[in-house]
Amino acid sequence: MTASTPASYVLRGTAAGGTLRIVGMDATQVVEDARIRHHLSKTATAALGRTLTGSVLLATVLGKRSDSRVTVRVEGDGPVGFIVAEGSVDGRVRGYVRQPDADLPLRERDGKLDVSGIVGTQGELSVTRLLDNGEPYTGSAHLVSGEIAEDISTYLGVSEQIPNAVLLGVYEEGGRVAHAGGLLIQAMPGVTDETLGKLEANIRAMGQITDNLRRGGLMEAINRATDGLNVQLAAEAQGSRFECRCSREKASDSLKFFDAAERQDMINAGGQEIVCHWCGEHYQISPDEIAALDATDTHARA
Repeated sequence: MTASTPASYVLRGTAAGGTLRIVGMDATQVVEDARIRHHLSKTATAALGRTLTGSVLLATVLGKRSDSRVTVRVEGDGPVGFIVAEGSVDGRVRGYVRQPDADLPLRERDGKLDVSGIVGTQGELSVTRLLDNGEPYTGSAHLVSGEIAEDISTYLGVSEQIPNAVLLGVYEEGGRVAHAGGLLIQAMPGVTDETLGKLEANIRAMGQITDNLRRGGLMEAINRATDGLNVQLAAEAQGSRFECRCSREKASDSLKFFDAAERQDMINAGGQEIVCHWCGEHYQISPDEIAALDATDTHARA
């Protein structure tokens, strides 16, 4: 198992007399950990970082239990290939991209990272979660921009029938992630047109979420988005960290899917390295450990 320092966090709250649900995340440490673990390019960092943040926000909104998690898969026609992120209600998150070194120049029109270009605009965003009966359910929506936030918002509106606003951003400086985070604002029953109009005006006026994060962190973004709507936040934040569910035991057990001759080749070669695609952790499985797998299988058959 791998885990980061829990410097990232999630804030929950309501606004406009409970007719708006607010979920915000400071994902700076989570995204920086992902960048380091997967040796991501600048643009790939932004793409995965937005998806990691979005997965935690979605888990918070869609999860029914304290251990609920959702898996977000973004598959566009851009050079980064697919993006996968798994977020949990308890703040744990992990994820990866198909091509971590894929990159593009800054956009000419505004000098921003070209996330849409690296993700692509033709493709699909899918979300997998467990229903109340424990069965997995996957919903999907076509990509609308490749910017991730708009795509997640579209998914919530189309597949989950949840009116919402989603803001996601990653800002890199000096070769590292300086700021990353996001907001998901959900319209609840009883919300008025006046409230929605005020919310839309606030979001237009606040500009890029990364600019707000740079000025005053997550609270700056929340306050700007909910200005005049009487936001009420929970007293305590939920810690969040990049944490994988891999382990040395699971890595070793994965070799059981190879036949005995293939495992013998691994033993003759001095062992086998297993790399977790979720977190980039390397596990060196020794010849003795591989041989023990065959011994276990022999005893099991006996």
